[in-house]
Amino acid sequence: MDVILQIGFLPLLSSGIRGFSAEEIVDDDCRYVVYPDGGWDWPLWKWKGPIVSDGHCVYGKFFAGKAGFISRDWWPDFCNYRRSVHPQPEEGSIEEAILATLAENGSLITRELRAACGFTGPKMRSRFDSYVTRLQMGCYIVTEDFIYPRDKHNREYGWGWSLLTTPEQLLGYDACRCQRTPEESLQRMKSHFLQLLPQVSETDLLKWMK
Repeated sequence: MDVILQIGFLPLLSSGIRGFSAEEIVDDDCRYVVYPDGGWDWPLWKWKGPIVSDGHCVYGKFFAGKAGFISRDWWPDFCNYRRSVHPQPEEGSIEEAILATLAENGSLITRELRAACGFTGPKMRSRFDSYVTRLQMGCYIVTEDFIYPRDKHNREYGWGWSLLTTPEQLLGYDACRCQRTPEESLQRMKSHFLQLLPQVSETDLLKWMK
């Protein structure tokens, strides 16, 4: 959390920019490990929920379709720019229906949202997930928390399900507004990233930011 608040942006897993992800900066004993009996442990993965629910950052698939964290201080600029690149879904589109369903329900885990939108047939899961990913890239959907199934001993297990919502519902409308133009937000973020990641070219950075 301290790193996220300090630098503002942090992909969860490898981002294509060496050293710029939570996966790469944590200690070795926090990385994914498989035990001889087939069990596994991944402290970093388990931290996602507590970090997100703490309320100081936003989590979703924001970085080239991959998940990561953005501090609340930087969210208005990021949201401002991304929504200019990914305009509001058109009326009558599937994306609009997904957002309307979330607005009506407040928050839903992915499979509940998929069922509520009628994506229940064969091969529908990957198609639906692609719509949700695009909406996250446009900052229209974020992850509120992670829900884990429980075994007969009431112990959590598995990878967990994303509890999805809109940033307006999670953070409030004011947190999704910015006094700058999208271009001003982009320039502010670009300047920040070029200081943070001097080894990355401006061209590659702009591709990653879109």
